[in-house]
Amino acid sequence: MISRRNFFRTAGVAALGVGLVSRVGAASLPDAVAASGAATSPPPLPPSGRPFYPVVTLNGWSLPWRMKDGVKEFHLVAEPVVRELAPGMKARLWGYNGQSPGPTIEVVEGDRVRIFVTNRLPEHHSVHWHGQRLPNGMDGVSGLTQPAIPPGKTFVYEFEARRAGTFMYHPHSDEMVQMAMGMYGFWVTHPKDPEFMRVDRDYVFLLNSFDIEPGSATPKVNTMLDFNLWGFNSRVFPGIDSMKVRQGDRVRIRVGNLTMTNHPVHLHGHEFVVTGTDGGWTPPASRWPEVSVDIAVGQMRAIEFDATEAGDWALHCHKSHHTMNAMGHNVPTMIGVDHRGIAEKINRLVPDYMVMGDKGMADMATMEMPLPENTLPMMTGDGPFGSVEMGGMFTVVKVRPDQKPGDHGDPGWYRHPPGSVAYEWTGELPAHATQSSAGGQSMPAAAPAVPPAARQPARRAGHH
Repeated sequence: MISRRNFFRTAGVAALGVGLVSRVGAASLPDAVAASGAATSPPPLPPSGRPFYPVVTLNGWSLPWRMKDGVKEFHLVAEPVVRELAPGMKARLWGYNGQSPGPTIEVVEGDRVRIFVTNRLPEHHSVHWHGQRLPNGMDGVSGLTQPAIPPGKTFVYEFEARRAGTFMYHPHSDEMVQMAMGMYGFWVTHPKDPEFMRVDRDYVFLLNSFDIEPGSATPKVNTMLDFNLWGFNSRVFPGIDSMKVRQGDRVRIRVGNLTMTNHPVHLHGHEFVVTGTDGGWTPPASRWPEVSVDIAVGQMRAIEFDATEAGDWALHCHKSHHTMNAMGHNVPTMIGVDHRGIAEKINRLVPDYMVMGDKGMADMATMEMPLPENTLPMMTGDGPFGSVEMGGMFTVVKVRPDQKPGDHGDPGWYRHPPGSVAYEWTGELPAHATQSSAGGQSMPAAAPAVPPAARQPARRAGHH
């Protein structure tokens, strides 16, 4: 967990002056810590309370707390924020403590938790603790279980974290508007036994969708399904950080979905099992291997795998239009249409006219097209071999044999062993090719197996 002292030094954060409550009330509140940057901030171990192994929030951070008379106290501030979705584009959103999504809240099973929520929005607010077992009056549904929090007021939620697992928090007050504006966050309740279901890397992020017109910065809040920007933790590729993993690590990725559609999240190079939902851990006997998991609206899925295969492996939503940025949905398909005569005539009137889409859409990733200010290209991002031609919900899991335990620094692009990259056929085999013993077919040399020192046995509770 990030202490206040270290957090101020390393994460670009500041304490928010409460301002909206009385001086006496403000003096009794825990610090309202805010973050301004969009980089992933791996937290240190917790400075107080029960021990646990903290999660790493992709392009985010975990909220510091204070201990008071045995109660773990947090301070959330609901407020307008500016979030950089990717370099070259910022969005005017609503969020918590300076960011959207809000900071991850981490506690331990059995903790008594007190959350102060200060409302700096222009309208009333409430917070629902999605998936938690708690007193009905703490459930956070405006008008049903509590009065709404008026602008300028601070309300207190207090309950025991009764069940270990992964949860979310979000408004249940003018929910359509406030969630469309980016108000949500992750909550992780760690088990009392830190070794239960322990993994080497534990990542969390929420799925997002925004409808932001090119050249603008504020989402349209009445959109039901026709969104044009898709993200992980309010970042779109190539602005999404990669996940850095040591070869042989047991890895958990927890993904929550508070968008308005489902997302089939697909991992390359490895198979995984679903070990948790927002209802709790899944029984080991009920798990089966997958490479994609469909996460419905309002759901969380925790997947786990052993990172045995070195490389740069894609992780993305498998709905193809969710890996593209601001794309017009009314553009006609021009594949196979001969533009030559038409293009010459149009160029006489519009000198900058460009032919697009007659062979496919790949050229969109490399075309130097004029875009409105604060607008991202439809496809973007460069890899070691050229344009990746992606956007939106796409990132990379970087598996390396020499990544040190606990090190989340970027190792750069993967250096492929000789003979392990697809190559152009020129009519004869290259020098690195080897003869297959089965069937007489020639194949490129395979990448080396995982070195024994990098392997880790599935020794932890829940592994199989």
